[in-house]
Formats: sequence, structure tokens, C-alpha cells
Amino acid sequence: MAAQTLNTDVDMKDSVLRFDHAGYTYPGGYRALTDIDFDIRKGERVALVGLNGSGKSTLLLHAAGLLFATDGAVYFRNMKLTPADVDACRRSVGMVFQESDDQLFMPTVEADVAFGPKNMGLSDDEIDRRVDEALAMTGCTDLRKRAPFQLSGGQKKMVSIATVLSMSPDILVFDEPTTGLDYSARSQFIDIVSPLRHTLLIASHDMDLVRTLCTRALVMDGGRLVYDGPIENMPYPCNPSK
Repeated sequence: MAAQTLNTDVDMKDSVLRFDHAGYTYPGGYRALTDIDFDIRKGERVALVGLNGSGKSTLLLHAAGLLFATDGAVYFRNMKLTPADVDACRRSVGMVFQESDDQLFMPTVEADVAFGPKNMGLSDDEIDRRVDEALAMTGCTDLRKRAPFQLSGGQKKMVSIATVLSMSPDILVFDEPTTGLDYSARSQFIDIVSPLRHTLLIASHDMDLVRTLCTRALVMDGGRLVYDGPIENMPYPCNPSK
């Protein structure tokens, strides 16, 4: 099935992320993405939806510069992403993983949130400012001296978001951000993300969440993009190939 697409003129100078007929085959031969072609412009809020195994997580890893297309190309601000030229993307795209334990590895919350800014070579004063601001934005100030393994699932998720916000990225990428969260933590996530001015790409099965936060949907099926358009018209939760 060919992807249905928005009928809009794209001003490429506003493009922050572009998949140009990109495909990806994992070592061993598994074909995860085929002919992915779309553009995200600055300030857009885009949902990435589809059934399990449809290629969503692989696509997000490309968007964050953690995987590289084996055919076609992915562009960040019109710069082709390659292993040699990916640093600008990784500084500007913050990814919050589905499993918070994959993101938190330092002995304290404070150290985890400071890790990114330290590796950016920022001054101690700027690192402290960013840590304070990110913890305040996510409601985690009182957790700063706690060890991540002591936190609840919801608290870990908020700290994971803080580790990304402390790096001041332009684009925020979320992989199933509300999986395992109770109602209170889910509401807190929405309250944190709603006022942000970042470009958003959110992969989720939570249709109420993406309808609340996003205006555009990309629907994946079998490693292909089968719909790109207004979120209210997306062919999900039905299998779009049926």
C-alpha cells in the first residue's frame, strides 16, 4: 500500500528531519525499513504509530542518529547522516527510550541529568543551571540525590526526560513514553510535554496520548510508511494493510 501523504508544500529551509526513501536491513538480513520517505518541519508534533514489529523503534533510532540507513538516506537539517557526520544530530535530537533503565546508569539522579551537559564540554555553572532547570521542569528536584534504582517507574520516566532536556535539544523523540505508567504519571508526562516548544516525534500505542499532543500521524506497517497525514484521519488501530 502506498502511503497517503499530506498535500502541502514543504519549505526545505524549515526541514529538521528528512527520510529520503530510506531503508534499513539489520546484520543477519532482517529488513526492518523499506522506502521510508517523509519530512518533519521545525515545530511539528508528529505521532508514529503502528502494530508491534512495524518498524517504529528502528525508525526512531535513525532519527536520533543511532542507526544509519543501508539504502536511501536520512537528513538532519539537510545534512546527510553518516557515522562521520552525526555529532550535530546527536546534540540536537534527544531520545527518551521506552525502558528508562536503558537511559539511567549513574549513581544519582543529579549525575544522570548532568552527564549529557558534561560531555558537551559546558562550564560547571552552565551544567548546574541546566540540571536545576531540567529537574524543575520534570518535577524531579526532590529526587536529585536519589539513586535511580530506588525510583518508581513514573519517577524514572520523568528523570529520563530530564536527562534529555538538560542537553537543550531541538527535537524530542519518545519511544512508547507512557508504557507502564499509571494514570498519575501519564498525566504528569502530558503536563510536561504539552507546553514544550520542541519539535516532537512520539511513537506510541496510546491513541488518546498522541491525539492530545500531536497533529500529524505517520503510520507504519511491515516496515513501510502507509499513511502520512492529519492525526484525526489515521487508519489506526486497524491494521492499515487490511
